[in-house]
Amino acid sequence: MIAYCGLVCTECPALIATQKDDDEMLKRVWARFDRELNVSLRPEEWVCDGCQAFGGHLASYCREGNVSACAIDKEVHNCAHCHGYPCQKLESFFAIVPHGKAALERMRQSLWRDGLQQVSKPVGGSS
Repeated sequence: MIAYCGLVCTECPALIATQKDDDEMLKRVWARFDRELNVSLRPEEWVCDGCQAFGGHLASYCREGNVSACAIDKEVHNCAHCHGYPCQKLESFFAIVPHGKAALERMRQSLWRDGLQQVSKPVGGSS
């Protein structure tokens, strides 16, 4: 599962720990992410089913930038499909997690290369 922001949720240790219902693994994920991402969250704030698993848990870190809410509102598969790509919300996220940008860039290039041009139509206002 590819998140709206370009992260591969199925490879995320927070999602894996959540699916396994493994509190010890979640604590290790918390310690690692707290150190690597320089964020101060409690272990339970990393419980996550992925942003495209509607009705499930979403890590508070992923909720903060409102990337998923924006993509849902614009009815795009992920941000690579958005006419406003890249927006300030994504740029702020990419400053911390650059591999999300790389994944979305590859998807966006593929969309245009294949002639699909499946990006959203411009929506009035800013991204």
